[in-house]
Amino acid sequence: MKKTLLLALVLLFVVPAALRAQTVEEAARADDRAAIKQAILDYAEGLYTVDPSRIERSVHPELAKVGFWRPSADTWYRTTRQDYDEMIKLAKTWNEDGHVDAKTAPRDIVLLDMIDQTASARLVAEWGIDYLHLAKIKGRWMIMNVLWQTRPEGYAKGGAVRRVVTQGQ
Repeated sequence: MKKTLLLALVLLFVVPAALRAQTVEEAARADDRAAIKQAILDYAEGLYTVDPSRIERSVHPELAKVGFWRPSADTWYRTTRQDYDEMIKLAKTWNEDGHVDAKTAPRDIVLLDMIDQTASARLVAEWGIDYLHLAKIKGRWMIMNVLWQTRPEGYAKGGAVRRVVTQGQ
């Protein structure tokens, strides 16, 4: 009888508390995922809509951005580097002529990994594919590093990826 009463008390008080804790943690992770997606959207749409304020709020001042781009007539890639100030300048001019329709431009975001302080994601955008590292700085997700390249010939704008290596192989 005592064991049954003890078990009932455990089920009555401990299990619901554990479930509430799990729900709070899941909600926090969902909030983080949403904040990461918003930071990446601000980065992309800052360029698409010629709005450097979106870059300012989503990109950390210590940004390191390295890219590989290939002019259409070349068969080899060139390397480019940008820092935070150069990203702000780029956002002021990249689409000022409207060569990209900001409403329909690709924004395919895949969250690759997320832990409590850092995250990694892929963005397929008009200019190519960006691999982004984000950090949670004072409670706000910010882009710290970007490694990108122009889209290779035949690569879908919607972000279809040819997997070379998968986990467990």
